[in-house]
Amino acid sequence: MKIALVHDYLVQYGGAERVLEAFVEIFPEAPIYTIVYDKEAMHGVFADRQIRTSYLQKFPFARKKHRIFPFLMPIAIEQFDFSDYDVVLSDSSSYAKGVITGPNTLHICYMHTPMRYAWDDCQKYTDDFHMPKFIKRLVPFAMNYLRLWDRASADRVDLFLANSNFVAKRIEKYYHKKSIVINPPVSTELFGIEEKPQDYFLMVGRLIAYKKHDIAIEAFNRLGLPLKIIGRGPEMKRLQKMAKSNIEFLGRVPDEELPNYYSKCKAFIFPQEEDFGIVAIEAMASGRPLVAFRGGDIPEHVEENKSGVFFEKQTTEDIMAAVQKIQSQNFDGEYIRAQALKFDRGIFQQKIKSFVEEALEKHLSEIKNN
Repeated sequence: MKIALVHDYLVQYGGAERVLEAFVEIFPEAPIYTIVYDKEAMHGVFADRQIRTSYLQKFPFARKKHRIFPFLMPIAIEQFDFSDYDVVLSDSSSYAKGVITGPNTLHICYMHTPMRYAWDDCQKYTDDFHMPKFIKRLVPFAMNYLRLWDRASADRVDLFLANSNFVAKRIEKYYHKKSIVINPPVSTELFGIEEKPQDYFLMVGRLIAYKKHDIAIEAFNRLGLPLKIIGRGPEMKRLQKMAKSNIEFLGRVPDEELPNYYSKCKAFIFPQEEDFGIVAIEAMASGRPLVAFRGGDIPEHVEENKSGVFFEKQTTEDIMAAVQKIQSQNFDGEYIRAQALKFDRGIFQQKIKSFVEEALEKHLSEIKNN
């Protein structure tokens, strides 16, 4: 089986890149096709792999400011030639699913989400990512083009895998396609339970607007409780200015140190709506309860008052009430960790490998019979 991997862009390290890492381990000989690649921003991840980029790689600012080129992305992803491959396995939240393959090549797309800024609030997207004014003015006029391309490109995919039931519903709504759910991988073996957690609360993730760090910071400003925030991003300076002394920004923490922060926190704060929420599952793998917004896919994996508490609205007041509630409760760390083990990386890889092999066998049989 000759297989190629396709990823939107390699310019940051997050949940999507962890999925790609797992794919690379399953299919170590497969090259990675991506629109742009920033080696420095990836901190050495994938440095030893074959990475093939589009013409946008040569554009000034493309690696650092890829979001200002949304109208060129469709052309960039369509330029790749996959005629030599039996299978293309893309993982996509925007453009990777739009590759063009021949009739003999099976295209399986692992979808993180349908393109959010095409189908959700595009104006909010441009504000959240601090796009230049001229881009903000152009985006609303170009959204119809992007929606048409996005919908048409979904028809190029032979089989969809969704990273959650929440995303499966979005795929059906926007693309009218069925999908099979395989949740993303979590390296559960890296995380363990601390017998005596400390008093601080924890947030982990990129500092971008939709993660809702601001309402959590305001809540902890008022509560006066210790909060540690791990991650970097464009919101860093704004968030630091609004935070009081009880809130500590740790920036990027080495992977080997991260489990220690998870296991010692009193609870993990998760105020955003996520398509899955890998960091929340990592906290659970460390035996720690969640204070989570009841939105996205997380409610499917957290039991109220057994592995965390929910709040209903993304407001400072709701977070404060949930934090005060969780302080009065005791949680079984072993029970919480057990709920996270079903997302183990090895289980994910076995599911993906079996799915790809069985799908290719069926595809080849159909070609032969036709």
